[in-house]
Amino acid sequence: MSASLNITRVKKVALIAANAAVSKQTGWPIGFWWAELTHPYWEFTENGYEVDIFSPGGGALQADGFSDPEDASAYSAHDLISLGFKKSPKHAALLENTRPVSAINVANYDAVFLTGGQSPMYTFIDNEPLHRLVVEFYEKEKVVGIVCHATCILLKAKTADGKLLVDGKTWTGFADSEEQFADSFVGQRIQPFWIETEAKKLPNTNFITGGMFKAFAVRDGRLITGQQQFSGAAAARMVVEALGV
Repeated sequence: MSASLNITRVKKVALIAANAAVSKQTGWPIGFWWAELTHPYWEFTENGYEVDIFSPGGGALQADGFSDPEDASAYSAHDLISLGFKKSPKHAALLENTRPVSAINVANYDAVFLTGGQSPMYTFIDNEPLHRLVVEFYEKEKVVGIVCHATCILLKAKTADGKLLVDGKTWTGFADSEEQFADSFVGQRIQPFWIETEAKKLPNTNFITGGMFKAFAVRDGRLITGQQQFSGAAAARMVVEALGV
């Protein structure tokens, strides 16, 4: 009698990062935030998941300067995971020619995970195809993870019944206190709007935050949100938990 094989299907995550843009507030080139991509990527791959990296428009990605562990500001010099990702030819190549989100077949993935940075505040907020994709993942019983400024889409993304995806849900995102700190750090207003301020205007949703620039993530069913760049790994671990490892 042959022994039965217990083969578990490898879980797959579609990780979405923002394309390059230019801030209308500061005039800076903006993009994705390194830690919000690399730390979740590490968590997922360490748990045996397959991760495919996409962006709304496809092509090469550009990171926000302050998120680069080699940036002259040294703002993210502590981020050894991102440094290792950058220095690995195999991994760095994953960001050189990303596929567009239009190529995603929701049926092929267990979860979607959106990373933040400054670009999402311009390139995600009114991107209706991206909103529909995220809602499709959710409505097809998949897990949705979103961190930092990428959570701006939750201010507008609506389900098939016309309600906001966050209707009746508890979630988090970049805090007003963190926006104030960032503005003071660079000496000017950075973002075109603040997520917490706008979220507090919405009826029937519960936006909460943890400590300023502390790891903080929230799970409400299949919706998982992380507050800022220090919350990517925490949010990814909640995705793993939601998927049953």
